[in-house]
Amino acid sequence: MNKEKRSEIFRRLRSRNPSPTTELDYGTPFELLVSVILSAQATDVSVNKATSVLFPIARTPRAILDLGVRKLKSYIRTIGLYNTKAENIIKTSRILLQKHDGEVPRDRAALEALPGVGRKTASVVLNTAFGEPTIAVDTHIFRVSNRTGLAPGKTPLEVEKRLTRLTPDEFRKDAHHWLILHGRYVCKARKPACPDCVIADLCEYRRKTPAGATA
Repeated sequence: MNKEKRSEIFRRLRSRNPSPTTELDYGTPFELLVSVILSAQATDVSVNKATSVLFPIARTPRAILDLGVRKLKSYIRTIGLYNTKAENIIKTSRILLQKHDGEVPRDRAALEALPGVGRKTASVVLNTAFGEPTIAVDTHIFRVSNRTGLAPGKTPLEVEKRLTRLTPDEFRKDAHHWLILHGRYVCKARKPACPDCVIADLCEYRRKTPAGATA
């Protein structure tokens, strides 16, 4: 995979989706932070369903704390690991009020210091809420990067570092969204839709599915 191929891959993905964004529903950086914490090992659809009821009731750190952990759990109980996630959201809300005037910090170290926030979550918030050119590597991006040859690596961090280094500047801000959506809807884990893929001729995946194939 060379620079010209990488650029063409991103040009084609951009042509299909010029303004990509997250599929999580949110209105503020705090709502996005809560949604991303909830999305670990859960679908965006399930998170949106829960937050559509939660956010009209509590959409700020103070309101979450006033709600309390037991009531918060009742809103998110349909989401996996909801007990731990509720505890983390309560703790994070308290820290935001105590240390950041109730605002989500635009700083990786400060974000990663929050309970329930790891490197991937911090990258999503920095990118989506604040427009930073970060790349959060989830299972979809990890798969697409390795399959296509775009930025192969043995760990998510290795893939992230390689993507950050090799992605041309003009594409870096939106690269995360293009790749996650491509992995979610086209370059799927079990049945990649290679015949419908806009970058199939540039992809280095050896086991491409032929037209009409079901697996």
